[in-house]
Amino acid sequence: MRARRSAALPRAVDAVAEDLPFADGEFDGEAQRKAEALFAEIEARGLVAPGAAEREVSDRIRDLANEMFGTTKHWHKRIVRSGPNTLLPYKENPPDRVIGEDDIAFADFGPIFEEYEADFGRTFVFGADPAKHRLREDLATVFAAGRAAFRADPHITGKQLYAQVERYAAEAGWTLGGWHAGHLVGEFPHETIDGARAQSYITPDNDTPLRRTDRAGWSCHWILEIHLVDEANGFGGFHEQLLDLA
Repeated sequence: MRARRSAALPRAVDAVAEDLPFADGEFDGEAQRKAEALFAEIEARGLVAPGAAEREVSDRIRDLANEMFGTTKHWHKRIVRSGPNTLLPYKENPPDRVIGEDDIAFADFGPIFEEYEADFGRTFVFGADPAKHRLREDLATVFAAGRAAFRADPHITGKQLYAQVERYAAEAGWTLGGWHAGHLVGEFPHETIDGARAQSYITPDNDTPLRRTDRAGWSCHWILEIHLVDEANGFGGFHEQLLDLA
């Protein structure tokens, strides 16, 4: 989501958009709020569940988005992964897998609401494995710490924020599962995210401040994504949503 040119850990991690200042009014935050509502309904209906295949769950979520909002477009591929598939980064396309009874899964969707992109991801744990439950809790904690670091430094660069997130993950006993920890997001179709262009990502190669304007004079806004993995035990988790609208 983009707005025109403008100038201790948070407890309510799942209400990220509610306390953000919107430069162009409430409409710019609507995609975020709809994505939150969609994922709340996914959990309420138990759409991600043992016995269902990942593609089946992905289709269920797509149909729910259509039911709730008439959404038919997604700006990136729909992702549902479980078990060892949760270790893999975005670019991979693993074989379909059935979610188990004592399992972990995550969903990552990029629906387009009123021509504004959302990007939202959450993790679901089934069974009583304490390590999986701890990872799910730590995802929200690391996200909140990263967001606090972003808020604390108005000049923070992609490299600096990535280093902070990496440190928070290590302190919690996990490693990051991807080469970046977030990316630009905006009005669809947004400025092309070029995999070779570090400035589009929260990555060690991005030395530019995250708070800046693009070539068209729009303020850049960011998605923070936390992909924590436990390589030794063969699972990971994912937590993603809007970092800012300031």
